[in-house]
Amino acid sequence: MARPLQVYLDERDLEQLDAWARERGWTKSQAIRVAVRALTRRPADDPLLELSGDIDGLPADLSANLDRYLDETFVAEPRAPYQARRRRSRPSVRR
Repeated sequence: MARPLQVYLDERDLEQLDAWARERGWTKSQAIRVAVRALTRRPADDPLLELSGDIDGLPADLSANLDRYLDETFVAEPRAPYQARRRRSRPSVRR
C-alpha cells in the first residue's frame, strides 16, 4: 500500500523535476519513486550491469539491434598518411 510523503523543493528543483517528468510522460510522483529506488538499490555484482539505465534516449530495441545501430553511427575514417617529421637543425655549438 502506498503512503503519502510530503517533500519541499525550492523553485529551481521543482521546475527541473517537472520538466524531467514531462519529457518522459511521467508524473512527478513517478519520477520521485524511481529516484528513491535508484538511490536505495543494492549495488550490482557486475559493474557493467550497474550502468544499465544510466543513459537517457537510447532506442528501446538497442540490445537486440546493437550491431545495426553501431553500423549506422560509426564512421571509420581512413588513416592519415604517415609523414615523417622534419628534424630541426640545431645551430652548431662552438666549444
